[in-house]
Amino acid sequence: QVQLVETGGDSVQAGDSLRLSCTFSGRSFISYAMGWFRQAPGKGREFVAGINYNSGTTLYGESVKGRFHISRDNAKNTVTLQMDNLKTGDTANYYCGALFGAALVTGDQDWNYWGQGTQVTVSS
Repeated sequence: QVQLVETGGDSVQAGDSLRLSCTFSGRSFISYAMGWFRQAPGKGREFVAGINYNSGTTLYGESVKGRFHISRDNAKNTVTLQMDNLKTGDTANYYCGALFGAALVTGDQDWNYWGQGTQVTVSS
């Protein structure tokens, strides 16, 4: 069974930076694409960023392009989301997800495992 543990959520000011990390355990890390989704109160889960098994492919949601950067360390079984120039609209609970296989998709219904989430709050 895959376990995902997110860390790094915090309350920050608009324009600040924040780094989220997710640690993967329980299966072979390189068998999974990894990603980040977020969910604000009253809204559905939104794709933020994804990365395939060898970091050859990355995808970003339109609202975070140019501000967020996803990376993974296959030696440490971790995936990181660097978030720069944060906006109040980035306030949400951020979830790490694992997707078995080589394909990277943005629909949350296709992802296999989820972490418990970490809260990011951005104030003006």
